[in-house]
Amino acid sequence: MATSADPEPADPGTEGAAFLLTQLGSHAAARFAERVAEIGVSLRQAGLLRWIGRNPGRSQRELAEQFGVRPSRVVVLVDELERQGLIRRAPRPGDRRTRLLELTEHGRRTLRSVGTALRRHEDEFLAALTPAERTALTGLLERVAAHQGIGR
Repeated sequence: MATSADPEPADPGTEGAAFLLTQLGSHAAARFAERVAEIGVSLRQAGLLRWIGRNPGRSQRELAEQFGVRPSRVVVLVDELERQGLIRRAPRPGDRRTRLLELTEHGRRTLRSVGTALRRHEDEFLAALTPAERTALTGLLERVAAHQGIGR
């Protein structure tokens, strides 16, 4: 039995911003995954290459902490990138157990291709917006992401 304290049922014709962001995010991720697959990497590998490119000489442990995954999982991911010739592991001076990650030349070229695909993806995905609207949307999304503890 409904009481006056019960919230009004949601109008099925109106979706909130979080729902729309979920739908758009899922669509954007699937489409971008197709784009990077054409380059020869997965979406996850593209993200790892981006992080390693921005943070050269960091350890696998730091990578695991950044992505919130177990170090043993990072080993599998890094092994695949190394097998593809995209990264190399270098010993940390004075610490033979720690390996530092860096992009190879092939990895840098691949990362540039990922960047080109990302710019093309963004242009197509946000084609309905003016440059000013894109800037405003980006600013708003950055604020929401920061509030949720999600970094770039």
